Amino acid sequence: MPGSGWTHGILSGFFHYLLRFLFHLGYLGPLIMGILDSSFLFLPFGNDLLVVALVARHHDGYPIVVLTAAAGSVMGVFLLDLIARRLGEEGIRKLAGNKRYERLRRKIGQKGAAALIVGSLAPPPFPFTMVVAVNSALDYPRRRLLLVVAAGRAVRFLILGALAIKFGRTIIRWSNSEGFKNVMIAFILICLAGSAYSIHNWIRKGRPKRRIPPKDQPARA
Repeated sequence: MPGSGWTHGILSGFFHYLLRFLFHLGYLGPLIMGILDSSFLFLPFGNDLLVVALVARHHDGYPIVVLTAAAGSVMGVFLLDLIARRLGEEGIRKLAGNKRYERLRRKIGQKGAAALIVGSLAPPPFPFTMVVAVNSALDYPRRRLLLVVAAGRAVRFLILGALAIKFGRTIIRWSNSEGFKNVMIAFILICLAGSAYSIHNWIRKGRPKRRIPPKDQPARA
């Protein structure tokens, strides 16, 4: 296909500089990625991959990588919680859709902590962001929400870090392969498209509806 090699070269270069940028950030990388991954952007496995890559290359930094990744997730959830509480049930219902919202609300019920723990540990496609948003809309205590997410994410990253230490050489060899780079290019494109769609939904559907005055009452100036 004409131009495909040129496009692939651009994307490969972008991927190369993105990885270099994230690695140069060091421990800040998982923190920033955690904020983005746990808020409004679509970054499935984004922080998981970064944690694994960093720990595989620098075993000594394992505890700090886990700590910063978990802290980033908590900060992202805090931002999400602020907006979800402001939108309330009506706003989150519009974002999720009636059927999905009702299904989540029934499942969460009085088991908000259990849903948050499962969401913090489970990989995509578990709807972690929407579980947090529904809990917030239902007025689940913010402090407890953040503590549960912190514990769940810490366990998740501890497990991933331990696997990275055990299989570190294999992971590094795999990450340097052309196949891995091609997969990551596709992953980045999917994340960009998914993030744009997610942000668009939060902005468009999260806006409060303009109230139209009854016909027998004049509109206020």
